[in-house]
Amino acid sequence: MLMEKVAEILAEASAEAVEPRFRALAAGEVMEKAPGEVVTVADREAEQIISRRLRELLPVPVVGEEAVSADPELARSLHTEPAVWLVDPVDGTSNFVAGRPDFAVMAALVRAGQTVASWIWQPVTGTAYSAELGAGAWRDGHRLTCPPPAAEPEKWRGVLKSRFLDPAAHHRLRANARAFDHLDPGRSSAGIEYPLITVGEQDFILYWRTLPWDHAPGSLLVSEAGGRSARLDGLPYRPEAPGCQEGLLVAADPEQWERIHRILLDGDSPA
Repeated sequence: MLMEKVAEILAEASAEAVEPRFRALAAGEVMEKAPGEVVTVADREAEQIISRRLRELLPVPVVGEEAVSADPELARSLHTEPAVWLVDPVDGTSNFVAGRPDFAVMAALVRAGQTVASWIWQPVTGTAYSAELGAGAWRDGHRLTCPPPAAEPEKWRGVLKSRFLDPAAHHRLRANARAFDHLDPGRSSAGIEYPLITVGEQDFILYWRTLPWDHAPGSLLVSEAGGRSARLDGLPYRPEAPGCQEGLLVAADPEQWERIHRILLDGDSPA
């Protein structure tokens, strides 16, 4: 019941606060919350709706992207509370503002520091993804399993989100990534990018900055679909307060994850 109810909450909040403003934002409805980062009235209203309704389902703290922007201490709940909700009301706000369709509405439930359930709603396509720890991943109610990757790294496609790395590390990663078939620039929305792995459109993604509301939903989705989402030291992903730990490699297959890690981080030959 919880899985279905949260999916309904995200879709209904999107229909009320987000979708009517897509390509229809009025003057004054887009603000800069930090240098280079924008927020809209849709983000704030959707988060308020989702947070209130999630607390009605399970009365635990809600760590929402916009709430943390106003009160950074709220993110400490991830480490101090036995359970918290994570909410990203519009993942891909820059796309939303520009009228591009790559944005999503996301939530996750975290218990004892581990993501146990997650939801991704893609409003433009009307596609719902969900995952439950130990129980699997779904797209529109159908079980998801990551397709097996090609055997040769030369055929693998991926995304490097290395904007926040220092120049030397950025250059090294880009040089090592020449071993792969193709690097995509990404979609500027984790809620769009993670599902691409589960359907075989991408083989891997390397993220550096890993804000918890961006990555908890998709990491669980990929893991429950048979892939692997892990920190660069190999430990499984767990959502952390912003700035606590960075770097995350996501791949469609655990063995493939190891090979990608060796090629990207260590510069090993793909052979």
